[in-house]
Amino acid sequence: MEIQVGNKMYDVTLLNKEGNKVSIDIDGKVYDVDVAMLQNGTCSLLYNGNSYNAEFVRSEGGKHYNVNLNYSTYQIDMLDSQAKYMKMRKHKGGGVQADTITAPMPCKIVKMYCKPGDKFEAGDTLFTMEAMKMQSNYKVAAACEVAEVLAQDGDTVRAEQVLVKLKLSDSNV
Repeated sequence: MEIQVGNKMYDVTLLNKEGNKVSIDIDGKVYDVDVAMLQNGTCSLLYNGNSYNAEFVRSEGGKHYNVNLNYSTYQIDMLDSQAKYMKMRKHKGGGVQADTITAPMPCKIVKMYCKPGDKFEAGDTLFTMEAMKMQSNYKVAAACEVAEVLAQDGDTVRAEQVLVKLKLSDSNV
């Protein structure tokens, strides 16, 4: 899973859990930690001979946490595939939809379901991509029209490469 701490992104994988002993991989580095969950979201951590107490305050459906540790507060977001793959902007009515869709990381375009001039409604799928052996559908969050398609089925694309340009309807801008 990917988590965001402030402006930094981390790839986190749980490797093993036996009782309180947890082994996790964070961006390729393995950490063996002894973890004990206490009352009210407090957690006791023992790592590399040092003891830490952290308080986890969960909000927004369990995907956002404020972590209080050593007199500092860290904002942590767990990113699902939709949040990870969408580049968004606010528009009228409270919804979000970017007018330019970019690749969040190097990936392969499995299938494009759009061409210039196609109109889509919120929830419609524009394309399917594959990254890290996982396929994800990109769905638009608001009504729009495809202005330009800059990738094709089977293309391997780089991070931040523009894939599709959209014309947002006037009510979405």
